[in-house]
Amino acid sequence: MNRKSLFLVGPMGAGKTTIGKKLAEICNLEFVDSDHEIEVRTGVDIPYIFEKEGEEGFRRREQAVLADLTTRSGIVLATGGGAVLLPENRAHLSARGLVVYLHAGLEQQLARTERSEHRPLLMHGDRRETLIRLFEHRDPLYREVADLVVETDGKNARQLAREIQDALLTPPGEEV
Repeated sequence: MNRKSLFLVGPMGAGKTTIGKKLAEICNLEFVDSDHEIEVRTGVDIPYIFEKEGEEGFRRREQAVLADLTTRSGIVLATGGGAVLLPENRAHLSARGLVVYLHAGLEQQLARTERSEHRPLLMHGDRRETLIRLFEHRDPLYREVADLVVETDGKNARQLAREIQDALLTPPGEEV
């Protein structure tokens, strides 16, 4: 692989962080998680930012971090589930690297987020309904920026990282 960056997008529970770490390892790239980077730069966790500034405040912070991180080369970047909401973020992701949409089914998302207390958008109300609503709104945006769509259901992180690596190394027009 060249030193171009890979940007992972997708819903909560798709495995962006776990798959991203494996992908970075096998591609010999640096792994960066945008949510973690926001926490490091602000000194507080994301639920606290949501509590004090709301989603709008968090999205402003996320936009600034993504504007910076997407300029780096040779990284695998795991983005937050809502990173595609702002047009500026979609433009940076599309223009500055290869975007991989990790598509996860509803049941997988529910299973992977059921014990999480670190996801502000799932803290109130019915998780299933919230995930369905988020998917319906965000799926077209993920697809808009994606260079590659990968189905994650029923596969482990190592399998998915290899599948992504193989797809990225295959010349256009050839089967993986």
